[in-house]
Amino acid sequence: MTQVLDPPVGLSPPPVARRTARRKALLEWTAVHSLGIAAALFFTLPFVFVVLTSLMSDQQALTRDLVPDTWEWDNYRKVLDTPGFLTWWRNTLLYAGLGTVLTVVSSIPVAYALAKFRFRGRNVTLMLVISMMMLPPQVIIIPMYLFWAKQLDLSGTLSPLIIPMAFGDAFSIFLLRQFLMTIPNEYLDAARVDGCGELRTLVRVVLPMAKPGIAAVALFQFFYAWNDYFGPQIYASENPGAWTLSYGLESFKGAHHTDWNLTMAATVLVMAPVILVFFFAQKAFVEGVTLTGVKG
Repeated sequence: MTQVLDPPVGLSPPPVARRTARRKALLEWTAVHSLGIAAALFFTLPFVFVVLTSLMSDQQALTRDLVPDTWEWDNYRKVLDTPGFLTWWRNTLLYAGLGTVLTVVSSIPVAYALAKFRFRGRNVTLMLVISMMMLPPQVIIIPMYLFWAKQLDLSGTLSPLIIPMAFGDAFSIFLLRQFLMTIPNEYLDAARVDGCGELRTLVRVVLPMAKPGIAAVALFQFFYAWNDYFGPQIYASENPGAWTLSYGLESFKGAHHTDWNLTMAATVLVMAPVILVFFFAQKAFVEGVTLTGVKG
């Protein structure tokens, strides 16, 4: 009977065995991550298609080609030279940037009170905040429009969209409240013992510890304002000088309905800032969203 001996200690396996082991490890990794790979392709391929189409010529954009014959980078310059496009950019930055700052600043004190203060009616107040999250904006749009347009004569501007953000947002308040609940009360008690008032405790102790939650709320609000189409359509449609990118893109598409390369280039310019913001802030965003559900 022939006995198979193990290879001597210290000798590496033959190349065939190493290749087999690597191939097996690769197949196992692919099988485990197949769902994630499929999801990544599902979300990435449409964006790749939009970018490639934006770099095609006018004639090739109407064909079934997937890769540009010549890379027409000049399409982006044509879009930027479109009358009003840079104005839409400025209006969108004003709406998204200022609106995000006002929402965060006004929501933090309310969330802090609901999370750390004990007062009569706190649970009822929290339920009112949650109920406001369930109320569609279309339900109150008529009385709100009559108030801003007829009483204050602010129709044709972005003020009816920016000013209400200075009074808090239900979703932002709820999200921040959930995050602040995870901060131990011992830190706040120690600050009070050292002589800090509630405002100083909020600014010097709570806010530095709540940066992930604040970042998540800020990103949510920025994305909402940047992509908002309903609000500018209601309040700013009569004044092209107050249009945002989301509403102006619809007008651009109507004016260039046969120039798909220019339409796709404009779409890329609208999406690019949001993608870049999320790319650089995704760590804080994911951390903030994850920690908001730790404690109820």
